[in-house]
Amino acid sequence: MRVRGDGHQLDQVIGNLVDNAERHAQSQVFISVLTDGAQSVVEVSDDGPGIPVADRDRVLHRFVRLDPHCSASLGGSGLGLAIVAEVVAAHGGTVGVFESAQGGARLQIRLPLGSGDRPAPPTRPQR
Repeated sequence: MRVRGDGHQLDQVIGNLVDNAERHAQSQVFISVLTDGAQSVVEVSDDGPGIPVADRDRVLHRFVRLDPHCSASLGGSGLGLAIVAEVVAAHGGTVGVFESAQGGARLQIRLPLGSGDRPAPPTRPQR
């Protein structure tokens, strides 16, 4: 599966999602990659406290940190997920914020498959 885009920026997207999940996980981070029709889907989830429904859109904006005790020195400037949202949108994709099966956060990015890749039926990630 291939997507069309800037490799450095897309690496940064995945890195930001994984860093965020690691920072909030109690003990586990899960990553899945699959296709859904003409889209690639990457999900990064954790078993941490999750993101309240009311804050799920807000966390994709600049300088938003939900933990009032969190400082930049302890991890996070409030820019990581905003960068994810901006880069994914620039590549024609979307970002969704959901609850993971483990009760934490599940961030999902959807990007169009690159030209030459045929749409595939949805597949389930292997764990």
